[in-house]
Amino acid sequence: TGTVYAEQGKDIASVDCASGDSFVIDPKLQLTMESIFVPEPVISMSINPVNSKDRDNFAKAIARFTKEDPTFRYTYDTDVKETLVSGMGELHLEIYAQRMEREYNCPVVLGKPKVAFRETITTPFSFDYFHKKQHGGQGQYARVIGILEPLPPHQNTVIEFKDETAGPNLPKTYVPSVKKGFEFMCEKGWLSGSRLSGLKMRLQDGAHHPVDSSDLAFNLATQGALRQAFEEGSWQILEPIMLVEASAPSEFQGAVISMISKRNGIMVSQEGTTDWFTLYAEVPLNTMFGFVGELRSLTQGKGEYSMEYARYSPCMPDVQDKLIQAHQESQGLLPEQKKRKN
Repeated sequence: TGTVYAEQGKDIASVDCASGDSFVIDPKLQLTMESIFVPEPVISMSINPVNSKDRDNFAKAIARFTKEDPTFRYTYDTDVKETLVSGMGELHLEIYAQRMEREYNCPVVLGKPKVAFRETITTPFSFDYFHKKQHGGQGQYARVIGILEPLPPHQNTVIEFKDETAGPNLPKTYVPSVKKGFEFMCEKGWLSGSRLSGLKMRLQDGAHHPVDSSDLAFNLATQGALRQAFEEGSWQILEPIMLVEASAPSEFQGAVISMISKRNGIMVSQEGTTDWFTLYAEVPLNTMFGFVGELRSLTQGKGEYSMEYARYSPCMPDVQDKLIQAHQESQGLLPEQKKRKN
């Protein structure tokens, strides 16, 4: 034991810690420290070990990498039955795939990247949903009344719930169940199966029964209200927009600008000298796959780029239509014309 200063090299073994942890000398020291900001992942890819016998090493690698890097996430999608890793970009995930093979002797296959789309409502929707079931004995009785409304553009990555009820119609003890039902339905949208965001639920009134009302009944009533909003409300898909910084020799400036325009990018600004230029643009993440390869090809390997998350913005109509169609096909909800052809 003893004090180790920064300039003294010393190995510390068997210390169970994660990214963001702090070390102090006095264990009795009372400190409150602000946690680090961890941005939400903007890209997901399917991942699987090449050899099934490597699953133990694969699990060890995932456990270590997710602990040391809070922006690297690992989930299992029960809907599409595949394992997903999420991070801050295509290169971010590729580096971890390489480390798994190099450090854990576990080669993996990364599938086509999946962008973290979101769904939101475009206009306020008033709901009044009554849930009632009676099967002998205690039944289910709940009614929820309120408004679903879009949040401002700068809040389109979050959801909010506000209890505006007053009076005895809806006891406060059932409000948490209404909130849980709302949060549950926000996990999967109606258009593309993406999570809901930029949405606020204002619970204004309701009704209960002294015998048949329960937490489950109000949870199910809220789910029914959201399904009604999916069917009758106006919704749109949001996609992540990235702030892209690209640099290359000035002779390739026109080609790089043209490449960004083809990817539906919007120029923000540019600067440079007689020999080199740097441009800044906002580009949908969905169009950025393969960007680095094309950039290097156009600039004879001299071009460089970086990107960071900027905001979520509504999709182009053609992109939204493709996402809706792909989701319908995955769920077996094909249009009648296609069913007849088959």
